Amino acid sequence: MAEEPERGILLSGEANVAARIRVEREARGWSTNALSDRLNDAGFEMNPSAVWRIENGKRRINLDEAIGFAEVFGIDLRNLVGPPQLAARARAMELIDDVIDAFRATQRANRTFSEARGALDAYLAEHPDIQEEADVMVSNAMAEEADRTWQRMHGQSARVADEEPTEQV
Repeated sequence: MAEEPERGILLSGEANVAARIRVEREARGWSTNALSDRLNDAGFEMNPSAVWRIENGKRRINLDEAIGFAEVFGIDLRNLVGPPQLAARARAMELIDDVIDAFRATQRANRTFSEARGALDAYLAEHPDIQEEADVMVSNAMAEEADRTWQRMHGQSARVADEEPTEQV
């Protein structure tokens, strides 16, 4: 008799959800009754025996219920259906999402900056008499914004930080 091929861990979503629900519930020290109460308070009707049956693979979970569990646990739905081994790394997944979101925001900001700079350069090409003054204004404003950002991030002025300390006598 041939062995059944192992199912990929990501292909067993419903089993992942069941295991993850148990992990999340136990990590919080909640009983099935406490979890049921929280689900009901959040508007997702479920009795404690249904929670137990889902956790033990005796009952399937529908999408609305999965959404309810994710909401009560304060995690993304996709993290709920992921491999239970990642449960301990849920925070890493959230931080990865934050990094990706921030990267996308920088890409949008870079595109917006490039479009604005291109529009200014096109205008200045038509008005060369103001180009030098406009370039100085842009450079100064960008330097001031960079300094403010440095101060927010490091608590001091970039200009002060770059200066050499003076020796006091």
